Amino acid sequence: MSTMNISLPDTLKSFVDEQVSQRGYGTSSEYVRELIRKDQDRLQLRGLLLAGAASNPVAPADASYFQGLRDRVRKAAQPTPRREAQTSRPA
Repeated sequence: MSTMNISLPDTLKSFVDEQVSQRGYGTSSEYVRELIRKDQDRLQLRGLLLAGAASNPVAPADASYFQGLRDRVRKAAQPTPRREAQTSRPA
C-alpha cells in the first residue's frame, strides 16, 4: 500500500478527527479511503446516468410500462411454497 501525506487546516483536521471518533473508523486513513471510494462510486454512477440520458429510449415509459414493473415486483416478492409443504405425509 502506498503512503500519501495530506496537509489540512486545523478546522478540517478537527472535522476528520470528529468523524473518525463518531462514525467508528479506526484511523483517519480509513475515513479518507472511504470518502475516496464513495467519490469513485459517485463518478461511476454519474457516467452511467449520462450514458443512459444520451441513449435512445427502447420503449416508452407509459402507464403500461410502470404496471409491468409493479407486476414483476409483486411476483418476485411472493413467497415460494416449500416442497415439503406441497407433499402431505401420513402422521
